[in-house]
Amino acid sequence: QVQLVESGGGLVQAGGSLRLSCAASGGTFSSYHMGWFRQAPGKEREFVAGISRSGGSTYYADSVKGRFTMSRDFAKNTVFLQMNSLKPEDAAIYYCAARQTPKGISGNYRYATDFGSWGQGTQVTVSS
Repeated sequence: QVQLVESGGGLVQAGGSLRLSCAASGGTFSSYHMGWFRQAPGKEREFVAGISRSGGSTYYADSVKGRFTMSRDFAKNTVFLQMNSLKPEDAAIYYCAARQTPKGISGNYRYATDFGSWGQGTQVTVSS
């Protein structure tokens, strides 16, 4: 079972940028499809972005498309979420998630139940 640790959250003004990181350990990083989710107070956890095992395919929630970019670094066993043009409605706890996926299998996994491993989350606060 892979372990995930997020970092990089903080307080930023609207229009600013943050880069979240998620370090993976205890598993074969390249065998995992990765995702970012977020959860604001009183709301359900929602999908933000996903990336394939190879890193060759990324996909995003409509609310962040064009502003957020997800990537992965196999040398560092880390995935990133670059968040630009942040809005107050982006404020939430951001979670990294992993789904062990057989080679050759791909999909645009968008549900929390699609992922079996989770990090503890990192807080993002956006001031208006």
